[in-house]
Amino acid sequence: MNWITKTCLLLMAIGGLNWGLVGIFNFDLVAFLFGPMSVLSRVVYTLVGIATIWAIIDYFYSPKIMVEE
Repeated sequence: MNWITKTCLLLMAIGGLNWGLVGIFNFDLVAFLFGPMSVLSRVVYTLVGIATIWAIIDYFYSPKIMVEE
């Protein structure tokens, strides 16, 4: 796993935790830290979205290791 994929997984974890907070507690941590729809918030949301797209593409187009049984 290369550093780009690891970074994408970290960003997706941050996004997933944020959405969990929104769903359970109606609390948007990104908006709380950086301001609602501020430039920094939008950058974080954009990076999480790009990371998710990268991870999906990486999943479907990376070579799979086949294990013979």
